[in-house]
Amino acid sequence: MKLQTKLTLFNTISKLVIVTLFVLLLPGIIESINKNYTDSRLIKQRDKLLDIVHKKGISNYIENGESYGSYLPLKEEYISLDEAEPGLHLDTIKDEKRIIEQDTIDYRILSHTFIAGKKNYLLEIGKSSDTIGETSGPLQSIAFLLLLGMVLLTILADQAYSNYILRPLRIIIRTKLLGKKFPSFTAYKEVKTSTVDFQHLDISIHKMVETIEGAFQKEREFISNASHELMTPISILQSKIENLFEQDDIADDTKLRLLEMQKILNRLKSITKTLLLISQIENHQFLKEDTVTAGSLLQDVYEEISIRLQDKNINLELGVSDDVELINVNKFLLFNLLFNLINNAIKYNRENGKITVTAKWASGQYAISIADTGIGIAEEELPFIFNRFKKLKKSLSQDSFGLGLPIVRSIADFHQIEIQVSSVQGEGSTFTLLLPPGLINATVK
Repeated sequence: MKLQTKLTLFNTISKLVIVTLFVLLLPGIIESINKNYTDSRLIKQRDKLLDIVHKKGISNYIENGESYGSYLPLKEEYISLDEAEPGLHLDTIKDEKRIIEQDTIDYRILSHTFIAGKKNYLLEIGKSSDTIGETSGPLQSIAFLLLLGMVLLTILADQAYSNYILRPLRIIIRTKLLGKKFPSFTAYKEVKTSTVDFQHLDISIHKMVETIEGAFQKEREFISNASHELMTPISILQSKIENLFEQDDIADDTKLRLLEMQKILNRLKSITKTLLLISQIENHQFLKEDTVTAGSLLQDVYEEISIRLQDKNINLELGVSDDVELINVNKFLLFNLLFNLINNAIKYNRENGKITVTAKWASGQYAISIADTGIGIAEEELPFIFNRFKKLKKSLSQDSFGLGLPIVRSIADFHQIEIQVSSVQGEGSTFTLLLPPGLINATVK
């Protein structure tokens, strides 16, 4: 999962948690707000009535000891004023029930005692609890909609901001890592960012790439120079051994030793040529200007390698169901790629085994597949089969130097061909080459 997606997901979840908590707490908050508002209103009404009593006297409400009461038609609010016991002192606001005209109604009641004309009076101002709760529903809906809108806005703002902040990181990953074709390197280009951490990351990756580039260049130069330098003494030694064979006074045991030496030199020459070929491929010293059909290329490989098939009595089935024309390729390199794969299929096959080579369209991509009935490759060894000089267990008893598949990988990378490998130990292996559209001549059916 991408970092920006994780950040957006975290922000969304955290805000949903806040919304959930708010929804759970909202009824209590609204109720508290309503009560506080009602209490404030009751206090204002009390103060207003006391001010009238102070200015106009209590007789404005009570005469001859009769109590005063006033109710709204729907009994939503009421005010009552009556004489109280001399020692009674009240100043409270609480929920109480009142029976009015045989109806029991819940009220929020302010009770307050005061002295007027040397008498103690009790003032009650009540507001129906039902009218207080009438505003709770609309207020909750409005508050929830406002909160939801704010959450959505903050999510969008967070996403936009995280997109802005992480944009340099995406550029670094795309251009410095994913967009980097090793071992082909380009000049360093700074990624503009105001985030210090990303600046350090950009510089660190650049230094790492420089180190890798230096190592690649040294390896290329060493392989190329060593291969060139080794070819001369190997050729000289071969010539001297061949000259010794022409002498008549050479004993038979000496000839056997000379033959062994010549065999070793041939192996050394083969390794040197292989290393030189890999070096030339990686240094792009080959051109891709050839045009060849897949069928003719496979047929050339078959004719070249058929003698080896007879040695182990292996049957090779060649099936080209969709013959396409390959363009912008190097025929020599592609021949070597296919030759190495089929040669390995022979080398690690069983006696009287079978090799199946197919070339056809599969899932919209042209694929060349080489399947054998050989000894297979262990699952733990599959990730390392293309490593140079990595001798697998299956090849320890074979005349192998661990360079056949690295050549295959180098040629495939040179043509941007994808290689897929599947293998079951004891049953065989299948190598599939997936050719990119750029190598296929679409105008030729």
